[in-house]
Amino acid sequence: MNSVETLKTNSDFRRAYARGKSYTNPALVLYVRKNRAGSCRIGITASKKIGNAVQRNRARRVIREAFRQIKSPLKGHYDLVFVARTKTVFKKSTDIYKIMLPMLTNAGVIENESTSS
Repeated sequence: MNSVETLKTNSDFRRAYARGKSYTNPALVLYVRKNRAGSCRIGITASKKIGNAVQRNRARRVIREAFRQIKSPLKGHYDLVFVARTKTVFKKSTDIYKIMLPMLTNAGVIENESTSS
C-alpha cells in the first residue's frame, strides 16, 4: 500500500466535504478528493449523533481497521474522509470492509480485487 497519512486540520476536512465527491451507504459515507500532496491522506469522523465517546471511538477503530485490510495499492493521491453513521456502531470491521471496498472501487481509488478474502 502507498504511504498513507492522516488529515488533521479542519480546513482539509471542509475542503473534502465541499469539493469532494461523496459515496454513501447506510453504515458509511466516503468523500474523495484528489490532492497535490505526495501521498494519500485519510480522515475519519464520528459525530455526537453516533453516541457517547465509547461508541464514537469504536466506530473510528472499526473504520481504521477495515481500511487497513485493503490489500490493493491506492491509485494516485487522494484525500479520503470516512464519516461514521449510526449503523457503523453495530458493524464489525469485516462488514465495514465489505462496504468500503466497492465504494473505493467506484471512486477509482483502488483497482478492483478479483477475490476478497
